[in-house]
Amino acid sequence: MPITNRQIAGHPFLREMYGDPYYPDVVLDRCKAVLLRLCETIESERPSDLAALYILTQGATAEFNDLEAEFEAAGSEIETVAREVIADDFCAIASAYGFPNADSEELLAGRDW
Repeated sequence: MPITNRQIAGHPFLREMYGDPYYPDVVLDRCKAVLLRLCETIESERPSDLAALYILTQGATAEFNDLEAEFEAAGSEIETVAREVIADDFCAIASAYGFPNADSEELLAGRDW
């Protein structure tokens, strides 16, 4: 399903991480896929409030948790810079879909990193 939200369609997900050799592109590509799936889910389910949005983002956060082992296997990890970049992208997604006041901690509730 192609993304219809123009803000998101042109958003450079994980840009700062792609520019840093510490983060392997193959793992970043999987992370970006999680973010794009989240956008597709938001577009198809159209959450009506923050509580519904948080349920969707927490599912995506669980997918990121599952990728931590892949980062470690590649000699990397989701550390401070990565956490901030990922949180910024989650916030950008929330804002683009009409939830500019979403709490970043709630968007990423359940994270292991």
